[in-house]
Amino acid sequence: MSDHTPQLPPTLADVAERAGVSRQTVSNAINNPDLLRPETLVRVQEAIRDLGYLPNRAARHLRTRASYLVGLRMSAAQEFTANAAMDRFVHALVEASREAGYHVLLFSGGPGKPETTPADLVRGYDDLLRSTTVDAFIVTDTYLGNPQTRWLSERRAPFVAFGRPWADPDATHPWVDVDGAAGVALATEHLIERGHERIAWLGWSGTSFIGADRRCGWERAMAAAGRSTDGLAVSVADSVEAGRDASAGLLDTVHPTGFVCASDTLAVGVLHTLADRGLRPGRDIAVVGFDDSQVAQVVPYGLTSVRQPLEQVAVALVRALEALLAREPYDAQGVLLAPTLAVRGSS
Repeated sequence: MSDHTPQLPPTLADVAERAGVSRQTVSNAINNPDLLRPETLVRVQEAIRDLGYLPNRAARHLRTRASYLVGLRMSAAQEFTANAAMDRFVHALVEASREAGYHVLLFSGGPGKPETTPADLVRGYDDLLRSTTVDAFIVTDTYLGNPQTRWLSERRAPFVAFGRPWADPDATHPWVDVDGAAGVALATEHLIERGHERIAWLGWSGTSFIGADRRCGWERAMAAAGRSTDGLAVSVADSVEAGRDASAGLLDTVHPTGFVCASDTLAVGVLHTLADRGLRPGRDIAVVGFDDSQVAQVVPYGLTSVRQPLEQVAVALVRALEALLAREPYDAQGVLLAPTLAVRGSS
């Protein structure tokens, strides 16, 4: 038999004793820190940290009627794409939420089929609102026609959005987004600095605000450098095969020396075309993607790609969420973060 007594988790009383304060003071430090003098609050927080004390969330739930759960709708994974940015975002969000004392509750994004209806898109939100399971939501799809933000606003459900309210300029909910136009401009300027004159754009077809925003970055950088864009832009579906076919057509007709793409998925399609023709990315034709997916990091020569600061996005969203739940005033300006460029062998 072992002589070691199991180590019991620290209690509120342990924290009070270590900090030299009452139990009520420790409780106030956790639940109502504004009631304490700054030096007292710091002393209690140091004791909590040193002891590794975790407040009893079940008791807090009973007292405050808060669940400390944040709902996040997960869409079905897209097959045959290089889109893994959502995975990195969810991990960053879970970490940022944990630091703030929240947990992320994932729920289904519907059937994941082309015929998904608006009712499908809000069903999970409706279920959680009816069950009062979560304190708030984080919405990630803010494209044209998405009903979720308006549906939640109409029901006065607390939420923050990853993405601008593209289709609703009068929206007042908190949001955080990445400046896609700035990222694509950065990518285009990178190729211009490398001496490329004819830089093609592979973007998305349809009425995607995000796609249009990214294309603006290419157009802006090309215009600033005095480069022509005539015949160099193609809009297609976001798939590897579409990127492959579109890049082959452009190489046969307008002969670009570089490609800037709205996604890593389209960029991978370009890499397939180059491989088919015995061309080496970066040496013969430059290729830049968007999202800095794991695929970009492991393909031969590496794919240069615009990297979204998803860790910063997650932190900013959680801060906005905390302010929202604390009913602090919000200026409705939103937060727009700048991406960076991960340069690799393809450019």
